[in-house]
Amino acid sequence: MSRHRPPGVLGRTATAAAAGALALAGAIALPATPAQAKTTAKGDVIANLWEWNWDSIATECTDVLGPAGYGAVQVAPPEESLKQSSYYWWDVYQPYSYSLNSRFGSQAKFSAMITACHKAGVKVYTDAVINHTAAQTGTGYNGTTITNKYATPNWSRSDYHDSSDCPTSDLTIQDYSNLTQVQNCELLGLPDLKTGSDTVRTGLANYLNSQLALGVDGFRVDAAKHIPEADLAAIESKLTNTASGTAPYVFQEIYPGSTPQPSDYYASGDVLDFTYASKLKSAFQGNVSDLSSIESSGILPAANSVSFVTNHDTERNGLHMSYKDGDTYKLANLFQLAYKWSTPTVYASWEWTQSDQAPPNSSGFVTNTDCTAGAWYCLDRDTAVVGMVAWHNATDTAAVSDWQTKSSSVIGFGRSGKGFFALNNGTSSATYTFATGMADGTYTNVIDGGKTTVTVSGGSASLAIPAKGAVAFYNSSYTCTVGCSDAGGGSGDTVNATFDEYAPTTSGTNVYVVGSVPALGGWDTSKAIQLSSTGYPFWSGEVSVPVNTSFTYKYIKKDSSGNVTWESNANRSATTTTSALSLDNSWNVADTDATDVTFHENATTDWGTNVYVVGSIASLGSWNTSDAIPLSSASYPDWSKLVIVPKSTSFTYKYVKKDGSGNVTWESGTNRSYTTGSSSGYTTSDTWK
Repeated sequence: MSRHRPPGVLGRTATAAAAGALALAGAIALPATPAQAKTTAKGDVIANLWEWNWDSIATECTDVLGPAGYGAVQVAPPEESLKQSSYYWWDVYQPYSYSLNSRFGSQAKFSAMITACHKAGVKVYTDAVINHTAAQTGTGYNGTTITNKYATPNWSRSDYHDSSDCPTSDLTIQDYSNLTQVQNCELLGLPDLKTGSDTVRTGLANYLNSQLALGVDGFRVDAAKHIPEADLAAIESKLTNTASGTAPYVFQEIYPGSTPQPSDYYASGDVLDFTYASKLKSAFQGNVSDLSSIESSGILPAANSVSFVTNHDTERNGLHMSYKDGDTYKLANLFQLAYKWSTPTVYASWEWTQSDQAPPNSSGFVTNTDCTAGAWYCLDRDTAVVGMVAWHNATDTAAVSDWQTKSSSVIGFGRSGKGFFALNNGTSSATYTFATGMADGTYTNVIDGGKTTVTVSGGSASLAIPAKGAVAFYNSSYTCTVGCSDAGGGSGDTVNATFDEYAPTTSGTNVYVVGSVPALGGWDTSKAIQLSSTGYPFWSGEVSVPVNTSFTYKYIKKDSSGNVTWESNANRSATTTTSALSLDNSWNVADTDATDVTFHENATTDWGTNVYVVGSIASLGSWNTSDAIPLSSASYPDWSKLVIVPKSTSFTYKYVKKDGSGNVTWESGTNRSYTTGSSSGYTTSDTWK
């Protein structure tokens, strides 16, 4: 089945056809004459509203995405999934059944969301988790109970790969360069569906078709590299058309690795371009002038790819940028919308301090998105982003032209006379004259919502670009649609500072940060900022602090009676720029006495079991496994963590595993040893023994 680039606006005739199909499916039918969106054209921009609930997405389609000109919305996996006590975000990637009653709302609300988005002229793409089912037993969000991970409402043991297909002893992927393991063994212990079986292919197609019947327009295929392309093609051949009469749009997650390659999947759909996001991170954290050669830098072909700046995995594992990078991150998104290449996506989700952290929820069920309260980062409705969606749609297929590099931080380019865009990634404002390729006249700056204008004379314009800001224009009549109160595109007054402190405590005692600026309480311990213990014994929190400001701070502990204990070292110090700041510390280890060691341990585990490091010094838990430091599994089977320890110090250490019940398994052999020097950036490379 042919899979082609997604068309732009949801056609009005197509909308009417969708209405009939939805009515036949028992869903809420669309009105015969849907309300017109408040923009003259829709494009291909995808808003990735990751793990928003269905009610909130419906509202966003109506109030933001439609008026702004977004072409589609990408939503979370809609199936019933694992529900466990911590309500982690990754529960939804562990399917329990293909019921469409999930942690995001009921099937009726899912259907109503699709109706609302279509009414706003916005297509709906869902995240399709079809490589595997849940690794953990328990109860799902629709009440399904699983006691054997190979026995679910939809599948039996014969529907999964087993030892006849997977060569590893525990059926998990141990060598990610081995194609057989990657595609026939279990990713992190998740039962791997035998997608070569026609029974499985039909069952998965039925699940996707149940969504198409409700009006879904396409799918983002999760973990596609773990499914042979021939199997994906066979599943797609069983799909029905969308309500508008076209084949569903398919784009696939092919996570970086030696095998398979993205090009192996072009026949089955477009591919998410991880390299593109990596190149943006490199440029915006280095020299944006490097972007002049982005097309020859190894990114995927425009005709076969979907671009993004970050996603739910890569913002957490550090591979790509995130909202924590502040205005630099926003600028990367503006560039993506300005530069003619592949289908762009804009990611909007919640703020987090710990990588497994759940979205805001009530007993696991995701609560409504509130873009004003600080828990959610709603980039899709930012003034500058909304302006660039309109700019992107207006410039359409026009080629990039008039590229100009003014400095390592300042670039500008046009789109063959249809629009011009310039950005400044520097820390101070910059004024340059650009040859725009535009007709002479006065134009509205879309970045600030039309608050300022640009005059083009003789084809050139003098542009004053704010620090960490941009200027973009395409006509004289742009009118801001949403987010118009935000100045847009320039440096804000504050930037996020993330405080991470290793601090073992007793029950009932919490850790706070306090400091010299009002945002940190002005040294008043009653106004200190409480940190989250979600990643205990690490305590973490984000605070908005002034940009370009030096401040001092310290951590304190407060017990249940309010008694305060200060750490004994000298005051710590930090200086902000216009980018997000991360501060890694350890209780009672002064900054001047501290260095960092990144521990790397190669260790395979069962699902729900994690790896920790513990050692002889206080900043490694003093051999107390309750205070052992949890390592990250982002690059599994390599577990790693940067740890703050004293300089010029010898210590011993060891790795342990803890399962979901807290049972501890020590690695065998003698204690390991390490000695730090007076510099920084130390690392270990260990293997479980």
